[in-house]
Amino acid sequence: MEFNFFFIIILLILALCGVSHASADLPAEVHWKSVFPHTSMPKALKHRLLQPAAGNKPWVVTRKEDSINDGDYGNADPSMGFGRGSIISRTNITMYFFENDLYPGKKVKLEYFSKAKARNEVPFLSRRVAESIPFSSDEFPGILKLFSLKPESREAKAMNRTIAMCERRVIEGEDMYCATSLESLVDLSVRKFGNDIQVLSSEVEKETENQDFSVANEGTILMGEKDIVCHKMKYPYAVFLCHSLDKTAVYRVPLVGKHGTKANALAVCHRDTSAWNPNHIAFLLLKVKPGTVPICHFLMRESLVWVPNGFAH
Repeated sequence: MEFNFFFIIILLILALCGVSHASADLPAEVHWKSVFPHTSMPKALKHRLLQPAAGNKPWVVTRKEDSINDGDYGNADPSMGFGRGSIISRTNITMYFFENDLYPGKKVKLEYFSKAKARNEVPFLSRRVAESIPFSSDEFPGILKLFSLKPESREAKAMNRTIAMCERRVIEGEDMYCATSLESLVDLSVRKFGNDIQVLSSEVEKETENQDFSVANEGTILMGEKDIVCHKMKYPYAVFLCHSLDKTAVYRVPLVGKHGTKANALAVCHRDTSAWNPNHIAFLLLKVKPGTVPICHFLMRESLVWVPNGFAH
C-alpha cells in the first residue's frame, strides 16, 4: 500500500507558506539562525529541509522489522527486555561493545553504515505543519487514514512502533522527547544545554557495500560527557527520538574499511547501566550484568548527537 502522496504534497506546500521567493530561507533555517547566528546549519540537518526522498516519494524504512535494532545499532529503549533467541541472528554484527574496545586495529562490522540506499532521507516538516498532524497511539487509526495505509502493512507497523517508542516510560536518569520538526529538535536541545552546543553525526568518505571496518591509528576523540542522542525513527517525515542518559560519553571514532574507505563514526558509551532492563540485549550479547561495566554502541549516519562546545579531547 502506498502513501497518500497528494496529502504529503499539500503538507510541503503549507510548510513553505511565508517564503516569498526561491532564495528565501525556509522557516526552519530562519529559526536556526535566530538561535545560532554565527553557526552554519550542519549538512546532516540542512539536507532534510523539505527535500523529498528519491522519486519524490516519502517512505518508511521497514528493512529492520525486529525490535532489536530499531533506530540504531543499539536499541533506543534501555527498559526493553529480550529473549535469548533474539541474539542468534545478530552475533556477527557489532551492536554493543566495551569502552576499552576503542583501540587502533579493533575490527567492527557495521551493517548498513556505508550504504546510501539504506538511509531514510525523509524530510522535516515545519513545526507549524508537524504540530497540526496527529501523533499519538490514541489517534493512530486516523493517522493511517491520512497516509492511506492498512493497519496490517509493514509501514503501519513501523509507524506504530515509532509512536509507541515516543510514548514509553523513561528509566531513572533518562530524559526523552520526540522531535517532529527541526525547530522542536533545536529548541528542546537548547533548553537542556543552552545554545553553546554543536550537533554531530557519523560520516563516511564514500558509499560502499563494505560493512567491515577497523579503528584507525589517528586516535579516538572524546567529544563530550553530557549529550543528547537523537535516533532517526521510521516515519513518513523526519521524527527523532532524542534522549540523554546520566553518565554517558560520546566518542568520534576514525574507521578504515577493508578497501580503504575512511569514516568518522560516533560511538556512545553508557557508563551506568544499573537502571536498564537486566534482559536487555546488550547484557545478553556481552554476557555481563547491569551496572558492572560501561557498554557502548555505534550510531548510524541518520542519528544526531548534541554536545556542549569546547569539550573535545
